[in-house]
Amino acid sequence: MAIDFQGLCPLISVYDMAESIRFYCDLLGFEVVSHSPVLASGSFHWAWLRKNGAELMLNTHYEYDDERPPERSSEWLSAHGDITFYLGCPDVDGAYSQLRALGLNVKEPHVAPYGMKQLELRDPDGYGLCFQWTVS
Repeated sequence: MAIDFQGLCPLISVYDMAESIRFYCDLLGFEVVSHSPVLASGSFHWAWLRKNGAELMLNTHYEYDDERPPERSSEWLSAHGDITFYLGCPDVDGAYSQLRALGLNVKEPHVAPYGMKQLELRDPDGYGLCFQWTVS
């Protein structure tokens, strides 16, 4: 008998929690469901995000701010380059317009050879996001 489970909630490592929260919440509309205790800096090390049926957990890669290098290395970004989250999005063109209006430099949506209209971008840590929907 197969195990019964519902949903999937990936945990990803982030360089800067505040920046990731701004990206996922302010730009994409996720809400913080829960987070670890608030630090003196006002941030936290772990967060659980949700929007509609999509869930994502963020965890800072560096436990202490003084351990974190001053900027992301190219190795950091490339390590996440082969990870992409596909999000069902009935209005891909509308998502494109909204992201452009928010100041993101995203390329126009395209139709993949298998019939999905797709809008692709990367988060601050190099993880791919693809908003997609079947072309009618």
